Amino acid sequence: MTAYEQLRSHLPTAPKSWLITGVAGFIGCNLLEALLKLEQKVVGLDNFATGHHHNLKQIQDAVTPEQWSRFKFIEGDIRKLDDCRAACAGVDYVLHQAALGSVPRSLEDPLTTHGANIDGFLNMLVAARDAQVKRFVYAASSSTYGDHPGLPKVEAVIGKPLSPYAVTKLVNEQYADVFARVYGFKSIGLRYFNIFGARQDPAGAYAAVVPKWTAAMIHNEPVYINGDGETSRDFCYIANTVQANLLAATALHPDAANQVYNVAVGDRTTLNDLFEAIRSTLEPRFPHLKDCKPSYRDFRAGDVRHSLADITKAKTLLGYQPSHRIKQGLVEAMDWYVSDLAL
Repeated sequence: MTAYEQLRSHLPTAPKSWLITGVAGFIGCNLLEALLKLEQKVVGLDNFATGHHHNLKQIQDAVTPEQWSRFKFIEGDIRKLDDCRAACAGVDYVLHQAALGSVPRSLEDPLTTHGANIDGFLNMLVAARDAQVKRFVYAASSSTYGDHPGLPKVEAVIGKPLSPYAVTKLVNEQYADVFARVYGFKSIGLRYFNIFGARQDPAGAYAAVVPKWTAAMIHNEPVYINGDGETSRDFCYIANTVQANLLAATALHPDAANQVYNVAVGDRTTLNDLFEAIRSTLEPRFPHLKDCKPSYRDFRAGDVRHSLADITKAKTLLGYQPSHRIKQGLVEAMDWYVSDLAL
């Protein structure tokens, strides 16, 4: 039995109180579903800047009425300390997902990205510290590796940030480290690598590549690849991300806390390979994709060329074992993609 399987069997027998910030967003709502199905109490905080009411409605439909009754939603903003304090009251664990993602967004509007990702993060640290939560798990980012060319990416070796977004995520790690040293406050940062799955928004200029391309293929619209398509990423299915968060919050290893961990699979997939994986998965349902080809355009500013994670540390200290590789994740998510993106 894996560490995650053991945790899943234990949690319903000893329910805890969890706070998820950004609960109406892609990762947040998937965490909410997992925790409610494990009979946990959950407080959710969101201002709907990038999250959606329909994500919460889908979770309500996916769980029992009794499970849903254990969820308390607070509409608030992490940039307001009082909202953070209200959300942290009486909570055992914080899963801090609220942030403004996207490298391009941060290049266009660095001030707003800074406000949410640094000011908001510090507010949450202060509120969680004062509420004496057991552990603060936060969404870090693989963008922190910046211009360091080495592969695979190892937590202790980073380069210079390539975007304002990457700067904010690096500052998060530094603040968390200082709070550990100065206040003895326990936190864990999870450096996400290209997360994808159900309820990921395909709309807008800053949409993630998997839902954006999937929606375009379903609607027989052009699929654009930035560069030559040989840029590579370590794509990580949402189920792996949920696992990492729950393990991080509850890890008992004496060296587990006050660390950062890569959350990925350890596989490298080029954008060309990703295109073909999505196309071939969709083709049985959408025959027009048989001869579908991508359109290539210039490389995008702020993007790194290759990304691949070393997940040894997460395996060793958290017991993390990815359950889905990219093709498994695409197959599992496809029913949601088709039902929600084909509208």
